[in-house]
Amino acid sequence: MAFEIKATGRAVPQRRVSNEELAKKIDTNDEWIYSHTGIKARRIADAETASSDLGVKAAWNALEMAIERGVCTEKTPEELAATIDMIVVATTTPDFYGCPSTACLIQNKLGAKNAGAMDISAACSGFIYGLETAAGFLSVGTERKRCLVIGCEILSRFIDWNDRRTCVLFGDGAGAVLLEKTSAPTEGIGRRGLLRTILRADGAGSENLIIKKGGSRNAYRAGDVFEFAPFIEMNGRAVYNFAVRAMTEIIKDLLEAERLSIDELRWITPHQANARIVQAATKRLNFPSEKFFINIDEYANTSAASIPIALDELNRGERLKSGDLVMCVGFGAGLTYGGNLIVW
Repeated sequence: MAFEIKATGRAVPQRRVSNEELAKKIDTNDEWIYSHTGIKARRIADAETASSDLGVKAAWNALEMAIERGVCTEKTPEELAATIDMIVVATTTPDFYGCPSTACLIQNKLGAKNAGAMDISAACSGFIYGLETAAGFLSVGTERKRCLVIGCEILSRFIDWNDRRTCVLFGDGAGAVLLEKTSAPTEGIGRRGLLRTILRADGAGSENLIIKKGGSRNAYRAGDVFEFAPFIEMNGRAVYNFAVRAMTEIIKDLLEAERLSIDELRWITPHQANARIVQAATKRLNFPSEKFFINIDEYANTSAASIPIALDELNRGERLKSGDLVMCVGFGAGLTYGGNLIVW
């Protein structure tokens, strides 16, 4: 049996904030931001939009694609939603603190009445972890068939907008894929679906990318007064070094595990954190830069949403064909990292 991505979807806020607009509020400029990050703009959600709202839109987008492309027998997205067995949501910015899970909110909004629902907290590696989790769920028993894997983030609520080192990096968005268990082979001619996943972590670096306030370690207490809301704090140099190492390690290990060469890959779709990270990894691996799909210039870092957004952009742009070999690589807070190798 195979675990195939049958459809993709994405949702981003309408408001596009360019580097020039940011430069009116903080001491920076377009040239500095772009040269250091590869980012030209990011999308910022309005005050009424939460992570689940973007997640639902991305999920509907994927369900509608499945109907339009005829990859299922259901006639409407609503009918298809009722067949979903599990919803896995990767997010660092859930709608609510602790509970309920964002996945449960999305499950209700979709009308996926037969689905289980769970959140995954693996930061920017969340989609990588989520895809493997969904495949593991589908592998047990015969009655389970379909999962939605969603990455959704409203990072703009957790940024210090006075810190030019971090506020320029992040944006809001969501991406989703419909994962289905099929009878296709995973070896030999005609193989399909998720071939292999590597999941790793380096908790020793947890302080390098962190939201310190909240949680049982540093809980909110009655009478607390805050000048700023909790925000992401990052040791930029340490995270950069980790990301380059993690990315090169995962790419090499996945290729070696499947005895593949870079020439056999159609795309490497990395987490869109910083274009310089990808450039450094490309140079270290001595791989052609054309193999790496980059869209950070328009969306910035959307954490767990960045890889599924990129996959949907490739898919809808008809730059992915049946049988293409795609590698997804993620790295982020935790520190977590990993990769999926997929036959489209």
